[in-house]
Amino acid sequence: MILVQHVCKTFRQFRAVWDLSFEIGAGDIFGFVGPNGAGKTTTMRMMATLLDPDYGDIVIDGVSVLDEPEAIRRLIGYMPDYVGVYDGVEIREYLEFFAAAYRVPVERRQQLVNEIMEITDLTSVEKKDVGTLSKGMRQRLCLAKTLVHDPKVLILDEPAAGLDPRARIELRLLLKELQKLGKTIIISSHILTELSDMCNSVGIIERGIMLKAGRIEDILAERNATGIRQQKLFLRVLGSPDAAVAALRSLPDIGGIELDRGIITFTFMQPVESNPGLLRELLNRNVPVVSMAPATANLEDIFLDVTKGIIA
Repeated sequence: MILVQHVCKTFRQFRAVWDLSFEIGAGDIFGFVGPNGAGKTTTMRMMATLLDPDYGDIVIDGVSVLDEPEAIRRLIGYMPDYVGVYDGVEIREYLEFFAAAYRVPVERRQQLVNEIMEITDLTSVEKKDVGTLSKGMRQRLCLAKTLVHDPKVLILDEPAAGLDPRARIELRLLLKELQKLGKTIIISSHILTELSDMCNSVGIIERGIMLKAGRIEDILAERNATGIRQQKLFLRVLGSPDAAVAALRSLPDIGGIELDRGIITFTFMQPVESNPGLLRELLNRNVPVVSMAPATANLEDIFLDVTKGIIA
């Protein structure tokens, strides 16, 4: 569906994006992950034809952003990181204006706006002035505006920024529904917890360079196959955990020990093949182990594995 090929972009002496290449499959929710200033917004603006690459190309559904930008704009819906609205305009009027701007036929326009307001849960507030909306409601309105021309691809630049927890959950559920409708969704964030529950593929970018990209399950499988020499483990013991914590602190290759509601979490800087030996050592020290199990690897683990923490 989307193919990014050796894309570079510089602003004077600043290298925003360098030799960026990755693919996004049809129907994926692709999480674009990286710290502030990593190049996420620059890349998304190139996808949306708001910036031209200095080198390389981006092809969306077989169409090049360089050769046919007008065709690209019919294929995509772009939601920037900052959304402006027009005061004194009702929600329905706002959406009908953009439907007209996208040349939706008059006879189709009202029904289309009704459908979009229902999908985005705006029907009950259609008479509200957009200038009075909360941050969460405004984000929902902008997403509704992004959908008026029925794009195949949604490009959403930090759509959850500034939202309260309930609004974040509602946004996540809405994006899942849009995926079921066949949309391919690209969503950027520097907050991993926003993406881990909704994305099935990911791209991790740092200093304008793509460090890792692909389906999350494939990246995790590759990570496990390479025998990462660091793992997070959970330990449960009978009675007080104090003796177990003291034993762990006395052992080599153990770090990051935390205790929460009787469960000990720690980092073991050895591959999984060493876990039986660690368990034997704890038992030899009379630690009453109930269970020891690896924590499930997630997007945070992938991010920490491949990034160096360099911002600029």
